[in-house]
Amino acid sequence: MKLPIIAYGDPVLRQKAKEIDASYPNLDSLIKDMFETMYAASGVGIAAPQVGLPIRLFVIDASPYEEDEPILKNFKKVFINAEIVEESGENWLSNEGCLSIPDIREDIARHPTITINYLDENWEEHEETYSGLGARIIQHEYDHIEGKLFTDKLSPLKKALIKGKLDAITKGKVNVDYKMKFPNLKRKKRF
Repeated sequence: MKLPIIAYGDPVLRQKAKEIDASYPNLDSLIKDMFETMYAASGVGIAAPQVGLPIRLFVIDASPYEEDEPILKNFKKVFINAEIVEESGENWLSNEGCLSIPDIREDIARHPTITINYLDENWEEHEETYSGLGARIIQHEYDHIEGKLFTDKLSPLKKALIKGKLDAITKGKVNVDYKMKFPNLKRKKRF
């Protein structure tokens, strides 16, 4: 089932997400729905806060980037209760966007290599190191479970330049081809 993606301005995107355990209700269905939602929106990652749930869960399928980095060919993963334990290397800029912030893309600096500890969908623990685009996608989604957005990494000038676009998103004044939930969408009253 495709879930509505929560738009910029909703408080759930600013909460530090809570850990979950194996008793979390309907987790398998949620993971399946998150992948379906991500694919329908042409994304390569989506975090639970982006579908309105402040839990430490995100999914990634970086295979669309396999031509750039062949290692990403089958890079489809589920991350539960993730914690980045190390970021290393000199920051590098790359253009990013976000399903919760449509029509805005900016160059964002991130570390090229990370080590992350997480549980997969079978509740098996992993500690793995990633580099390149895979690491960047993980960092972007990890930020979501920390209550951060890629726009937080912009300079004050860049933030000022996109403020009008961000305000429009919160009011639903943006065209997207996927379901979204806008925090400040004015609804017409019916009498």
